[in-house]
Amino acid sequence: MRDINELATQVGSVLKSQGLILATAESCTGGGVAQAITEVAGSSEWFECGFITYSNASKADMLDVPEALIVRYGAVSDEVAQAMAEGALANSAATITLSTTGIAGPGGAVPGKPVGTICFAWAMAHRTFSERLVFQGDRHAVRQQTVAHSLAGLLRFLEQ
Repeated sequence: MRDINELATQVGSVLKSQGLILATAESCTGGGVAQAITEVAGSSEWFECGFITYSNASKADMLDVPEALIVRYGAVSDEVAQAMAEGALANSAATITLSTTGIAGPGGAVPGKPVGTICFAWAMAHRTFSERLVFQGDRHAVRQQTVAHSLAGLLRFLEQ
């Protein structure tokens, strides 16, 4: 796993050079991505805000995630991750967003979604990408891997 501080610094450098402003929409990471970002001096130049939407109701209220989408696919789904990222874009001054939703454990597994299942999404105007991964380890390890992957994924998304 790449160092989170190194990744956050690199994200900031790329966003600043491209004139982009980031917002995060986090569930299972509880603000961990935003914390990593704001550890970088000068991040106020390229970071707008972070939405911590841990409950389904907050996903609907703060990010406009349709409740029907959550009921149909579950909060831990590519569809909800995409809606979270797009909702953060619509409800902030950001020009690029990322989202995380998942099951960090130790409980919460459901059929087809074991502990460690994380759904990610990255969005800009007219473009959204999502992916689902399953991480191993305890709750802390899963959350750390999720923060690192969300930042690394943002860098890949910007290269496309």
